[in-house]
Amino acid sequence: MPRLFWRFFTIIWLTMAATVATIIIIVNLFQTVPFARELDDERRALVLNLTASVLAKDGEQAATRLVRTSEETLPLGLTISKLAQTGACSDADTADTRFVARDGVCYAMALAVQPNFVFDSFAPFMPWIAILISSTIAAAALARYLIRPVVHLRDGLSALAHGRFDVRIGDKMAGRKDEVTALAHDFDSTAARLQELQDAQQRLFHDVSHELRSPLSRLQAVVGVLRQSPSKLGSMLDRIDREVERLDFLVGEVLTLARLTVRSGLPLKTQALDVIDLLNEILGDAAFEAQAREVSITPNVDGVFLAEVEGELIYRALENVVRNAVKYTAEHSQISVFCETTSDLLKVSVIDRGPGVRRDELERIFQPFSRGGHAVPRGGYGLGLAITRQAIERHGGRVYASLPDTGGLSITLEIPRKPEAFRQSDDTGPQD
Repeated sequence: MPRLFWRFFTIIWLTMAATVATIIIIVNLFQTVPFARELDDERRALVLNLTASVLAKDGEQAATRLVRTSEETLPLGLTISKLAQTGACSDADTADTRFVARDGVCYAMALAVQPNFVFDSFAPFMPWIAILISSTIAAAALARYLIRPVVHLRDGLSALAHGRFDVRIGDKMAGRKDEVTALAHDFDSTAARLQELQDAQQRLFHDVSHELRSPLSRLQAVVGVLRQSPSKLGSMLDRIDREVERLDFLVGEVLTLARLTVRSGLPLKTQALDVIDLLNEILGDAAFEAQAREVSITPNVDGVFLAEVEGELIYRALENVVRNAVKYTAEHSQISVFCETTSDLLKVSVIDRGPGVRRDELERIFQPFSRGGHAVPRGGYGLGLAITRQAIERHGGRVYASLPDTGGLSITLEIPRKPEAFRQSDDTGPQD
């Protein structure tokens, strides 16, 4: 059973137990059972009436014996006295006295006056008052137990609605271990993710504007040169073409990254293909391009790995890593590509002999527009590895960088045979 159910059950059970215990204590201390005062009054009236009847019928001695026996059994302070004034017997009886005339003598029977406490008037209602007080306290405790986390959640959601993604409510649930606490921690995770996305968006806007400013500035410079020297039109047109190509490439990369981010919650359009065969095709093209820098690269990798993947994304991910290695490795060096396969996973490692990165940059290079501090400017905008990570993570895999002992940089891609969504659908399908 959920822990929250047991919390409520315990509170209600303790409330009932406390109510019963309170009633027992009140009864034991004050003898305040319901209608106790009425019963006592009826008993006193019965004793008085019985004594008066015996006196009137059997005489004083019989009545005295009855009084003596009654006082020994249940003392009520009953007394019999003769009145000097015989006319007193004509007075009306009261709750504690009776008057009887016999043989010319007026007898008065009286009970001791019962103490009248203010509390006695409430005695019949004390059990109900106890129940009311106990249930009120328990209801207040239960309401507070329920409302406090709801108030925290409401305040947190209000903060999110106003764009304050740094709000956290998990630390306000100290001492609780139930479903409400789990909900608070899920809220904190959601807020942290939203804050991360907001920071990434702001950083992306800043980086895009920065990267666009450089080619636009060069285009403005070309326009200025043409206005001063129209004779340079041919060379300046070539420069304009290059800058436009760069802008087109940058916009294309940004759009690719944006599509991957937006579609992160949508299902993949997968097809069955051999990822190693796709890698070998990329390696063949990269080997041809690497000849210009006299760089050798592993021409092909043996093996077969059939997987359910979105081919375009996996191709972009592998191509970006291989082309980055070709771009940044040292001239006359070698790029090594290794593959390890298991029943459900393909691990591809690409190792170059370039300047590498600092250890504290191993994670940052996967952020948009980020490059290693030692990277030699060779074109590009630092979006390739960001696109690679997005593409691989959408398939349920992961990408990470490491520093090999031989120097350079190693990028490892882990590609599952089936994306997570496909695994879950297989697990939840019909069972034999």
